[in-house]
Amino acid sequence: MTRVQRLFSTALAGGFALLIAACAGNGNLTPDLVFVSTRDGDYAIYSMSSAGDGQKRLTEAGGDPSSPGGLFFQIEPAWSPDGGRIAFASKREGTFDLYVMNGDGTGTRRLTSTREDDGHPTWSPRGDRIAFSRGIEGDIYVMNADGSAMRRITENGAAETQPAWSPDGRWIAYVKRTPGTELREVWLVRPDGSGERRLTSLGAASYSPAWSPDGTRIAFSTDYRADQFDIYFVVVAGGDLQQATTSPDDSFEPAWSPDGETIAFSEGGSIYSVESEGDPAELTASSGNDSSPTWKPAFEAGR
Repeated sequence: MTRVQRLFSTALAGGFALLIAACAGNGNLTPDLVFVSTRDGDYAIYSMSSAGDGQKRLTEAGGDPSSPGGLFFQIEPAWSPDGGRIAFASKREGTFDLYVMNGDGTGTRRLTSTREDDGHPTWSPRGDRIAFSRGIEGDIYVMNADGSAMRRITENGAAETQPAWSPDGRWIAYVKRTPGTELREVWLVRPDGSGERRLTSLGAASYSPAWSPDGTRIAFSTDYRADQFDIYFVVVAGGDLQQATTSPDDSFEPAWSPDGETIAFSEGGSIYSVESEGDPAELTASSGNDSSPTWKPAFEAGR
């Protein structure tokens, strides 16, 4: 079992309290999660309770799991703000396109269709638009939630991927790779493509930015201080980088609960949640690889 260092004060700081609490102890304060698993032999999207109970498959089975080329690869789930829909990427038609389904896995429909790979969908706070990355090298696009009115908002020769829309709708965080290297930093851009600016300058490989619910901090995974990946936090308005996890295995894909009191992440093929001043709780322990945890919004969580 890994250890998680809680390096933040529980007092209000910068207008908010950052608490890392256990999923299991929060009762009705914690909503459900969706995640990706290969436990059935293909990449599919599953749901579970905040304590890890009731794990069930949402996306349909299909394709030929006997070879990688035949898999549907249903990955990178993203809840709509009202908790009613889940956007995700799948290569069921040959290349990765974006799809949307109801929260129970029904009603799947296709949003994009190109020869390039689309991935990492992220919803605007109003649920009327989706940002995503396109292409092997990567550019950030924005479209209406029905797939219409698509346009590119970044275009500068660098690989730009993994967008994350801010809670106030004013910014999209994303990862930009320095050309000719494997170094990646977290950047910000307006949804209209203006105001692009770099948020981190670590000279490292950083991935999966995730906004805190109040929009003041971004969590992400980086190998900045060690030869492994851990979860870090940075203040959007400027501030010291703070390390949140220290573990013997790589930690990726941080995801905040709607109340900002719980964080889930993937590590060693399992999904974990983190308890204040303690060890992380392992929510999944399947024989397959589990990843990409995403919290169900509070709108549908009885809050």
